Amino acid sequence: MKRSSRILSFVLAFTVLVSSFGLSAFAADAAFKEKLQNFAARGLELVINSVLSGVAFILPDGDNFFDYDTYEADYFLGGSGDFRDPSEADGRWSLGSSSVSLVPDDYTEKDYYLGGYLMFENGFNNRVESVIDDMKARVIAINDGCGSGTAVFATIDSIGVTNKDIRQIRRLLLEKAGDDYDFSSITVTSTHAHSGIDTEGLWTDLIHKAPRNMFKSLFRLGKLETGTDSDYMAFLYEKVADAMLEACENMETGKMTFATKDISNQYFHNRNRPSSTALITDLNRFVFAPDNKSSTPTMIVNIAAHPDVAGLPTSDGQGNGRQISGDYIYYAGEIVNEAGYNFMFFNGAIAGIYMSRGATNDGLDSTFDGRYRQSQRYGYEIGRMALALTLTVEQIEQDPILADRDTIAAEMAIGGAGYTLWYEGWTPVAETEITPCLNMKLEDVRVEVTNPLIKVAGKLNLATYDVLVKDGRYYLVTEIGYMQLGEDIKIVLMPGEVCQDLVVGGGSLTAEGSYSGKAFEGKTITQIFGEGTIAFGLANDAIGYIVPDNDYCMCGVFGHYHELISTGERTASTLMASYEALSADYLD
Repeated sequence: MKRSSRILSFVLAFTVLVSSFGLSAFAADAAFKEKLQNFAARGLELVINSVLSGVAFILPDGDNFFDYDTYEADYFLGGSGDFRDPSEADGRWSLGSSSVSLVPDDYTEKDYYLGGYLMFENGFNNRVESVIDDMKARVIAINDGCGSGTAVFATIDSIGVTNKDIRQIRRLLLEKAGDDYDFSSITVTSTHAHSGIDTEGLWTDLIHKAPRNMFKSLFRLGKLETGTDSDYMAFLYEKVADAMLEACENMETGKMTFATKDISNQYFHNRNRPSSTALITDLNRFVFAPDNKSSTPTMIVNIAAHPDVAGLPTSDGQGNGRQISGDYIYYAGEIVNEAGYNFMFFNGAIAGIYMSRGATNDGLDSTFDGRYRQSQRYGYEIGRMALALTLTVEQIEQDPILADRDTIAAEMAIGGAGYTLWYEGWTPVAETEITPCLNMKLEDVRVEVTNPLIKVAGKLNLATYDVLVKDGRYYLVTEIGYMQLGEDIKIVLMPGEVCQDLVVGGGSLTAEGSYSGKAFEGKTITQIFGEGTIAFGLANDAIGYIVPDNDYCMCGVFGHYHELISTGERTASTLMASYEALSADYLD
């Protein structure tokens, strides 16, 4: 093992150095540069696959490995039943909201680890030291009054929650609710915040746990340690299930509206996957207004961006990445709450896509005391934009929350002439009422694991998955879903960090824009379900990055590091084919 590691490290370093030299020396020749990159990438891919496949081969299957043909996933709920025509619906929306903190009381006494970053800047130590704001679960329960059952949704401030853990949350809710509610679906998503307690297992004392488990596995020395902290996960199951039940109990009738606005590419950027050319820049907002005017309305917000800033360890004194934070989502919620709403959030397709302030960055970031302040500023603006979607500039300026004069004055003093207000040039959009009809269909899908690194992680019990085995091949059970609200609002539930090209189309799906030089053979979400379909990512599972098969390269460089944290090169085509089959079965 040590020899293999040294060989792999040498080859990685050598290839990167050689390719870097070649790329700078021949930068003027784009064709040569591309050929050189592909040559280096193919060499790296061969080495990485060979070494990791060898490690995966010698490790025995663990207790979480099951027979493919006899395995049955428990606590799966399929949705609202047959698709119903919204024009014939005669119900009334009911919605309840709840939230709960997931920060344990003993975080100062017991070692907890953040999920997201384990790097040189934090000394390869992501043990929790303090809490900046909060790590939450936000919950809504929805019923359309048409007899289709209650749909419950929870969003957890964490790097991700696996389908196996989500089924435990479902089990608890079903036990606690008894016969009081008829559930059509119980959906759990993650914000993918890189500054919440590790809920996947790949970051919890990994430096020590991985070699211990490898030793135990190779020499059959007893039960392997779990990746996540099992006591913390039991705590999380209980908290989330209780919040779900509370949301059900809080349901009351009202109306629901929808508004969407392209807030421009100044707030999003593709940081590290250049072959993917799509950039989804919409801010989607749902508002539930209770019939009882004294009750609190609920605002549901969806954008697509990594909440990774607060948890990123840096060497510039702005943070070591050991503080719990809900990142920009927490701060967007603060603004929405201040305006008198309950707050719910769903992240979107975020492979390679990160928060940004583009031209409005104004140089303020360097003045912040603590990196989380960058998340705070971004979150505050996202919250204000969500509140202001239907307002004019004049209306915004009359609102003390949306146009906070003290904040504006302080930022202008720092930014000077380059300072830009978020609502400069703002134009309002229309808001439409949604017919009370919720159609929802979920299906479980089996995805083959071809990535040897994920095979190793599974065999070392570092992530909470059930692995299915058939004819020497390995598979994970995941879930996909489609949801339609009223006549026109279409949403897909996607189980990982999805490349946006797979949603709306883009360069990495083409032969000329992909690593393989071949076109992606499947359809996009837009082609399957139609224009304007919204993606909710990390829904009901966290299976890593989902990138097009034709642009898959297990090399870790040149914009292809995502493949190292993916289930394999057939994941995208498997999922997209499953969405296509779901559409044909449910909508046609």
